Amino acid sequence: MQIIDGKKVSAQVKEQVANETKELIKKGIIPGLAVILVGDDPASRVYVNNKKKACELVGFHSVEYALPASTTQEELLALVEELNNRADINGILCQLPLPKGLDDNAVIEAISPLKDVDAFHKQNVGRIMIGDYDFLPCTPAGIMEMLHAYDISVDGKKCVVIGRSNIVGKPMAMLLLHENGTVTICHSHTTNLSEITSEADILVAAIGKAKFVTADMVKDGAVVIDVGMNRDEKGKLCGDVDFENVKDKCSFITPVPGGVGPMTIAILMKNTLKAAKMQNNVL
Repeated sequence: MQIIDGKKVSAQVKEQVANETKELIKKGIIPGLAVILVGDDPASRVYVNNKKKACELVGFHSVEYALPASTTQEELLALVEELNNRADINGILCQLPLPKGLDDNAVIEAISPLKDVDAFHKQNVGRIMIGDYDFLPCTPAGIMEMLHAYDISVDGKKCVVIGRSNIVGKPMAMLLLHENGTVTICHSHTTNLSEITSEADILVAAIGKAKFVTADMVKDGAVVIDVGMNRDEKGKLCGDVDFENVKDKCSFITPVPGGVGPMTIAILMKNTLKAAKMQNNVL
């Protein structure tokens, strides 16, 4: 069993981004990322701080808009429109979920597809579907980056994704399919779940239930990717996979923390760099 080290792979991605950013800065272009945070959700605050740190590390200009939970839909959309029109901002990210009373979808659709570095806009989602895209959603793209870093081929493999969210499950299935995996998506209505998962060569768990995937659900020698970020009964961070009992059956497995998490922010940096290049015609 080999641990897939997300911290190590994400450091490599960020180093590459930093090197390319230095070259861009020589041409007078500083990639800029705007992060919008509405309300005071502590988990969202942690994510936003991590994104700011990553921007500093790779040499980006970053701007944070911390808005009160009382912000109206009109105020939020007006801010997005202003950022769409700013040449110094190449990527716009609105931390989801938004407080009650605000419409996540309306905000996603308001962000220019050219600055949608989360790849949530319908236009970008459609382009991922047909395989002709500029940006990929950060978590699924981060997972593919890890598989490549460890020379894990998807071609011809049975791939099972547990979870069908627009942010992870669906795009994850699409990216595995683009690399010639045979993909099954499982969800809360799936019958015989463990029969399906135990045939997977590559198993991706993205459901948000602590230690849901147990050893009997995993095939010997499988590659297991754990997207979950939960707390166990002792309040300790854990994933969707029962790591201690599953790890000995795997050929590769991602830990929580230190697996998929760091990759998400690394890909966000990669997407923002690409947006800066595209908007300045230096691709």
